[in-house]
Amino acid sequence: MRVPFAAVFPGQGSQSVGMMNAWGEHQALVEQTFVEGSEALAGVDLWAIASHGPEAEINRTEITQPMMLTAGVAAWRVWQAAGGAMPLCMAGHSLGEYTALVCAGALDFGDAVRVVAERGRLMQQAVPMGEGAMAAVLGLADDVVLAVCAEATQGAEVVEAVNFNSPGQVVIAGSAAAVARAAPLLLEKGAKRVLPLPVSVPSHSSLMQDAAVQMAKVLDAVDIRRPLIPVLHNVDAAEHADPEALRAALVSQLHRPVLWVDSVRALQSRGVSALVEFGPGKVLAGLTKRIERDLAAYPLLDAVTLDAAMIALNEEI
Repeated sequence: MRVPFAAVFPGQGSQSVGMMNAWGEHQALVEQTFVEGSEALAGVDLWAIASHGPEAEINRTEITQPMMLTAGVAAWRVWQAAGGAMPLCMAGHSLGEYTALVCAGALDFGDAVRVVAERGRLMQQAVPMGEGAMAAVLGLADDVVLAVCAEATQGAEVVEAVNFNSPGQVVIAGSAAAVARAAPLLLEKGAKRVLPLPVSVPSHSSLMQDAAVQMAKVLDAVDIRRPLIPVLHNVDAAEHADPEALRAALVSQLHRPVLWVDSVRALQSRGVSALVEFGPGKVLAGLTKRIERDLAAYPLLDAVTLDAAMIALNEEI
């Protein structure tokens, strides 16, 4: 029996200039995938931006989201072309959930590129520039972070725990004033660090509810099918197969927390003993080792890590 694994897909934050330039014999397939992604956006050259930047452009939300989705699909296509095994199930962190649904056959690639570009635009519009903020809290239990967020919230100035990434790593988001109030309180409670994130969109907070209403309209116009491979969702770490349930999960994830710890443990409960991260960076691989130490994690960064992952997963167990 080969190693049973899950495919996971990163979200915004794993992008970098030149992030898909080291795929060796598979480079043509990667670049062709970016050509397809660019054609879906009509006028945006995702490959040029991914390869050469500038960094300010690659970090623009409405560019980052379709670019990261395209990168994940490219890595998945490379895996398939190289003869990689099929995963038992899939999951994606935030934006990565869309990538998982494309690779599981539930969404067409071109549709998904356009949808996430609109998702990024709606998120940026929902809260005026400079009025939202996010910060990573290191070294505190979830319940302590939740209590401090409740204390720091004042009226419409809300701050909420929005990403439960690993034990001792929670991301908070909300109005900039409330996030600023929460930071010293968290340090007083024993947080090792409170790191402001270089974003102005308070993702997955209740401030995204207006964007979610608009996102529901966008998704209503898109064909969504039952996934060919089970996909676990951020909002409840559960599988949804019915197209309407998939739409509801994607709308909810815009303004509800990412339950990544629960998702990884749910993948493991399905018999998975390894995760393969499809896309640039190794954020999810790093989180995996903090969540469940006995889960192996293989980031696909280039041709070298592709070979290493395929060798490891093809070992008999």
